[in-house]
Amino acid sequence: MPTDGALRLVIVADTHSKPHPDAVDLIAGQAPDAILHAGDIGAARVIDDLAELAPVIAVRGNIDDVGRFPDSIDIGVMSAGVQRLRLLLVHIAVAGPRLRADAARSARDHGAKLVVCGHSHVPFMGEDRGLTVFNPGSIGPRRFTLPIVFGVMTLTGSGIQLEHISCETGQRWLP
Repeated sequence: MPTDGALRLVIVADTHSKPHPDAVDLIAGQAPDAILHAGDIGAARVIDDLAELAPVIAVRGNIDDVGRFPDSIDIGVMSAGVQRLRLLLVHIAVAGPRLRADAARSARDHGAKLVVCGHSHVPFMGEDRGLTVFNPGSIGPRRFTLPIVFGVMTLTGSGIQLEHISCETGQRWLP
């Protein structure tokens, strides 16, 4: 846990109304300053439960009703009174391991350097089209043989750290 004034964001996606039974406790253990939800929320109570832990910023996924959440949002992440990062939060942004052109264009239009997305349920971090791409995976029902994981972003004075945490083990997840 950061103790040096760092900022910690937990990033989730694809809850599909049924987050893993240990997800809320594991997320609480991260002591997040805020939670980002990259869509496919399902039931509204998912956001309500997460909001008991930290403020939640969410976008609409393809299973969510139109109108409650925006399709995308750009977020200026502040730490110690300084904007450290601008990111684009959107549900669908990749096709396979590649960033879609529309997501890259939107990120650039907003001055974002990081695209956070969901949809595929595949935990991923990488770079494409000059942008960092982060998919936290899914904390909802298992899809195929994919892990049940969420993301953590920690911003410190020396940089940004991205990682995945397994809901099944509570430990850092690596592919």
